Amino acid sequence: MTQQYRAYLVGENGVFRSAEAFEASSDATALTFAQQFTRHGKVEVWQLGRKIAVLEPESSPPRLLTRQ
Repeated sequence: MTQQYRAYLVGENGVFRSAEAFEASSDATALTFAQQFTRHGKVEVWQLGRKIAVLEPESSPPRLLTRQ
């Protein structure tokens, strides 16, 4: 079963510059897919209203968000 995700490219001022909607079977698969966008800068990955991770530019490891 796939879920809806979005990868948001974050500008220098912290405002989203663009978004890419896609489907993935898991959070891990979504992060792998979204990693390609980091060549353009910082990327936030969301699944509906849930922030999954912040990916730093160029192949830095994803910073997963933990629930508090």
